[in-house]
Amino acid sequence: MHHDIFNGDADGLCSLLQLRLAQPIPDAVRITGTKRDTLLLAQVPDLHGSSITVLDISLDRNREFLLRLLHQGNRIQYIDHHYAGDIPRSHLLTACIDQRPDICTSLLVNALIGGKYGKWAVCGAFGDNLDIPARQLARELVLSEDRIQQLQETGELLNYNSYGETVDDLHIAPLALYAGMAQFDDPLDFFAQSPLLPRLRLGFQADLEQALRIKEHGLAGKNRVYFFPDTAWARRVSGVFANRKATEKTDAAHALMTSNRDGSWRISVRAPLSDSRDADTLCRKFPTGGGRAGAAGVTSLPHAMLDSFLAEFQRMYQ
Repeated sequence: MHHDIFNGDADGLCSLLQLRLAQPIPDAVRITGTKRDTLLLAQVPDLHGSSITVLDISLDRNREFLLRLLHQGNRIQYIDHHYAGDIPRSHLLTACIDQRPDICTSLLVNALIGGKYGKWAVCGAFGDNLDIPARQLARELVLSEDRIQQLQETGELLNYNSYGETVDDLHIAPLALYAGMAQFDDPLDFFAQSPLLPRLRLGFQADLEQALRIKEHGLAGKNRVYFFPDTAWARRVSGVFANRKATEKTDAAHALMTSNRDGSWRISVRAPLSDSRDADTLCRKFPTGGGRAGAAGVTSLPHAMLDSFLAEFQRMYQ
């Protein structure tokens, strides 16, 4: 039995959809979760001699479980763009990992399958806030500006739906969202015909209205920090809000701090778009931190470490 393990955000969804449109596996078992559910290989059952595809989750964060699955004789295809650390050497592992800040898993899959479903890759790239690579691919596909904007909104809404402490915070569970997307070879048809996007659009508009009332936290210098409350709407909109603020002020780094129920902080960091580096380096200095160079986060920062995080954030992007 084949297993597909993938991030529940826009990039993970669009990566798997491209791959399965090109290489169908009808009876595959699928495991996903919220955007921050990164230890997904821990959920794989005790498999021996099976096959697994992993998309858009950090190899470094899942190293222990990956090594166990390889030891049990499973063939694993691993496609990702997050920090990986040392990649295990095994004839059972096929790794396509590219950590450049201007790449995402959807674009990697697009290249691997020869661009057969490039419009879904555009959606994934827009969802990961990679506007320049997304538009470059869209131009190669000879898409009009109106069509590009539809793909951009689709990617952003898919990504918006992935943010939450648990799946209960989300408007649509990622597995259900994938099932709805998989009915369409073309995301422009999904945009025009699916009942799922209007549902996400309404939720996003309501959440963003509340987010825009949050005032910037006072920091010296150009960088910006926002503190969000422990509410479902704040968790849902945090990623898109951080992306929008990063696009609004491209020379500044941004940190969005959302209060968790246990008093810790869930943090989203965006490196300056004009100098897209070290967001993952910053976040990996703290417990439960990870991500990629341009965008990273901390799932549960102890409250006692908040001042240390803010000081390191300012130092990193001074």
